Amino acid sequence: MPRIFVRMLSKTCEYGLRAMIFIAQHSRDGKRIGISQIAEGIDSPEHFIAKILQVLGRKGIVQSIKGPNGGFYLDEKGRKCSLATIVRALDGDDLFNGCGIGLRQCSPVHPCPIHDEFKKIREDIETMLEGARIGEFTEKLDEGLLFLKRN
Repeated sequence: MPRIFVRMLSKTCEYGLRAMIFIAQHSRDGKRIGISQIAEGIDSPEHFIAKILQVLGRKGIVQSIKGPNGGFYLDEKGRKCSLATIVRALDGDDLFNGCGIGLRQCSPVHPCPIHDEFKKIREDIETMLEGARIGEFTEKLDEGLLFLKRN
């Protein structure tokens, strides 16, 4: 079978996931973090990450306070948010339900050439993202065992 490379997440979703993990790491103990710090910390364009965080804020996934002492933060509920919740908020359900080669009509009745193999991959990805919580990465980031941008 030929190798097929599929972009699993949109750039928006990639930045959103990195931003949320960064916010979790830097907003402990009631601290808030500004958009410029977030953008720099995850190596993303500031205006782009601001739009992404607006979407996540409207959906109640991240909290923010305006003003000179404002910024973004996560409450306890936000820290327990799964990565899958963020993916769905930004990219919808396509990662978990979509065709591996992008066909709209792909289904068990009318499968694409990789339908059965890709179904297992989708299920494994969904299980992994549902089980991963935003707040669980902070300690390993602090210890330098994980990273969110290249130095």
